[in-house]
Amino acid sequence: MTEDLMTIREMCDAYDVTPRTLRFYESKELLFPIREGQKRLFTKRDRARLKLILRGKRFGFSLEEIRQLLDLYHAGDQQLTQVTRTYDIACDRLADMEARRNELTEAIDDLKKQLEWGEQVIASMKEEKDAAE
Repeated sequence: MTEDLMTIREMCDAYDVTPRTLRFYESKELLFPIREGQKRLFTKRDRARLKLILRGKRFGFSLEEIRQLLDLYHAGDQQLTQVTRTYDIACDRLADMEARRNELTEAIDDLKKQLEWGEQVIASMKEEKDAAE
């Protein structure tokens, strides 16, 4: 059984998170380590949940969305509800990310145009200064 358990330090090293992050997820009832006094031991279930939490955060899911999705695991329908809800949220996130990317692309293009204009103005001003000397 002990090989299935990981300490907080082992979890931090394995998943590149801080102890504070793990304690925060525990306080938000996203992880449920076994407590032995001050010691926390994380199970395979905790590790699977942490992977999903980190993936969800990477994709921009809120902690509340992640909690709701994790809670759907035990809905009793072979995870159909969980997978369907995850799919719906992921589709919304993808649409949001693509819209932000398009806005960023527009802003980059506009900035490049402004920089080109600035280069021309600087070059023109330098030419006028050199001609005046």
